[in-house]
Amino acid sequence: MESSSFENIRASRVEGTEVYNPQGDHLGQIDDLVIGKRDGEVKYAIMSFGGFLGIGEEYHPMPWNTLTYDPEKGGYVVNMSKDQLQDAPHYARQKEPDWADPAYGKRINDYYGTPPFV
Repeated sequence: MESSSFENIRASRVEGTEVYNPQGDHLGQIDDLVIGKRDGEVKYAIMSFGGFLGIGEEYHPMPWNTLTYDPEKGGYVVNMSKDQLQDAPHYARQKEPDWADPAYGKRINDYYGTPPFV
């Protein structure tokens, strides 16, 4: 069966998928997705990063369009180093950001150099 750029996947299958950089370094895994309330499009993937057994883990939202699925890795690839990721906007689980705040989304998009979502 041929692969298509129009493939679909359930969100529950995306959650837990590993994330790597182009060099093959494991960066984390997809913890959740942020979806536009009105247009239904995935805006951000929230990647869990660091910590041990859920302690000290940080959550890094990244624009969905910065991730590319690599079937050979069985995961997503983002063009970032671990150091760049550590400097990216992030939060602790108990400090969930206000996803309705456009300034927060702008901060994420600015960091990744992607256009803001409308």
